[in-house]
Amino acid sequence: MKNSPLRVGLTGGIGTGKSTVGQIFKLLGVPVYDADSMAKRLMVEDENLITAIKDEFGSESYRSGSLNRQFLAEKVFKSEDLLDKLNSLVHPAVASDFDIWASKFKGKYILKEAALLFESGSYNELDDVILVLSPLETRIERIAKRDPQRSPEQILNIIERQMPVDQAKGMADFIIDNDESHMLIPQVYELHNLLNSY
Repeated sequence: MKNSPLRVGLTGGIGTGKSTVGQIFKLLGVPVYDADSMAKRLMVEDENLITAIKDEFGSESYRSGSLNRQFLAEKVFKSEDLLDKLNSLVHPAVASDFDIWASKFKGKYILKEAALLFESGSYNELDDVILVLSPLETRIERIAKRDPQRSPEQILNIIERQMPVDQAKGMADFIIDNDESHMLIPQVYELHNLLNSY
């Protein structure tokens, strides 16, 4: 009887390039669950989650059946307690959806890509965690290019609200350096071979 695949987390702060790393793993044939995209989807499709968000944040959280992102963003951006509350509603729904998704695969390992893997505590349900690192200046440049509407102050504020790099490094099982001095694809390929050898 074949064992279920290893559940491996893929995380990194905003602008580190974790989604690029996830795409490389996909090209190698690894199933990748994008928790951040799924969270957005579940917030408009999961009736229980929609009800919980409306109960907590008010009916203005949704407009014509769509998530009122601007309204919610303004609320949670001003209050860390409200951000924690929103995450406490969304993360269990994502965890449940991930379990259903993961049960469909039989390979050596699968990846769960998520920005807040450590902060949400969901890393505890995984076998290993890969952390993608990148220099702060590079991260700011990437985010500014991807999200030109964000000011440098907003970008720094987002980065500062995420887990400090040293703390994340201490919790990770593997590290991928996404900087100018390390080639990305060979690091991913080496890790892929290692995870396939378990």
